[in-house]
Amino acid sequence: MTLISKRVVLHFPGFEPLDGRAHSARYERSAKQSAAVWDFSVLTSEPEYGADSTRFKVKASADGWETNSQIHVFDHNALVEKLRVGGRATQIVRGFQSAFQVVAYGGMAGYFRHAWRFGLFFIFPFLMMILGFALSTTIAVIPIGMELPAFHLLWSVALALCFFVFAFLPFAERFYTLHLFADWRMAIALARMSDSQFNQWLDRRAEAARAALSEAADEYVISSHSMGSSVAAHVIGMVLERDPNILSGKRVIFATLGSAILQCALLRPAELLRSRVGLIARCASVSWLDVQCLTDAIHFYKVPVVAVCGQRDARPAKMIFIRVKQMLTVEHYRKIKKDFLRVHRQYVLGPDLQASFDFTLLTAGPRSGIVFAESGYSKMPGL
Repeated sequence: MTLISKRVVLHFPGFEPLDGRAHSARYERSAKQSAAVWDFSVLTSEPEYGADSTRFKVKASADGWETNSQIHVFDHNALVEKLRVGGRATQIVRGFQSAFQVVAYGGMAGYFRHAWRFGLFFIFPFLMMILGFALSTTIAVIPIGMELPAFHLLWSVALALCFFVFAFLPFAERFYTLHLFADWRMAIALARMSDSQFNQWLDRRAEAARAALSEAADEYVISSHSMGSSVAAHVIGMVLERDPNILSGKRVIFATLGSAILQCALLRPAELLRSRVGLIARCASVSWLDVQCLTDAIHFYKVPVVAVCGQRDARPAKMIFIRVKQMLTVEHYRKIKKDFLRVHRQYVLGPDLQASFDFTLLTAGPRSGIVFAESGYSKMPGL
């Protein structure tokens, strides 16, 4: 297969409180790590911050090859900030409302049916908060248990509130509890598609993505991570709805990394999302690569996403299995392996070692993503 000279990348990050500036800085750091590991040079340009995406250029080269990539980052930090508006009490109430909706829409049953670890991920932040409520209540009723006069409830209730606000909540935030509450609210919004602000946001990104896909290139990579895969499915699906021939004759890689499309698509109201998954899977120009990792609990390991979305007559996504521990040194992996959110982020971070998967090589390397799908990144030019 010929080397890639020019590539256009549309990247949809996961649900993180990072704007385009932070994502471009992360990409630059990761690219430098990859370049050091694989022995090539990499230069990233100053980012251009637009209203709908952040753009920057990446030049990667070594003896015998040079690849220029135009990266478009479609972060959804504006939506993250919208979902985190309000005091902590408001966020807690809204988070539990979203949990009840996920259960009512059949999401929790679907999670445990297809990927029980993702089911545990769903209930984790809510069980954490219930534990906090239980401990605080136990403190509040101490006078009752000790058969003290009722006025003692004044100090016990005050102590319980202090414990919850100043001790438990800071502890819970070490596990990003309120952030995960917001994540589930976004899942509901992407499934129902009834929030006008979300819909307008997606509409603007679809127009920006359409413009990016009109640029000339040897290869187009549409990469997405975690919740970003649901965003990518909506946006690219909207592009194909408006212009069915926009990808004709192009080499397009639709790479979902630790995908959480089914986080939204398993909810009953997500008919539009499931339809757009089918639209992407049926596009003849698109090669869908679903990159998965056994030690990542926050995705649907070995689950055929296209079929589960009800699109059984469409081409399935090609599942590719990677190992995070093969990308990192023993010491580095030992340090992060118990942090499930950190392991989940490794798909888009730089490696310590040469391995079969590398995000920088997928988005800025000399070989097509098709080569990665067939044999991993062992076939670098000159190696």
